[in-house]
Amino acid sequence: MAHKKAGGSTKNGRDSQSKRLGVKRFGGEVVIPGNILVRQRGTQFHAGEGVRIGKDHTLFAVSEGQVKFEVKGKFKRRTVSVVSA
Repeated sequence: MAHKKAGGSTKNGRDSQSKRLGVKRFGGEVVIPGNILVRQRGTQFHAGEGVRIGKDHTLFAVSEGQVKFEVKGKFKRRTVSVVSA
């Protein structure tokens, strides 16, 4: 006979890997072209001067300078710019 009763299975215990999203370079930091500034899903932050947007909405620097975060426009969009130091 069985010494212990068989344990049931569970339907839990799975999770997806974290995607490491968020701001990678903060305001005032000096960056060079190609540096990733923000990883995001959708456009939480919009590209300003000296910044371009990748196909997965990643913001990256295209010029050298300091990172600047601003709230702009009628719709209060958060923009990320790179201004020459």
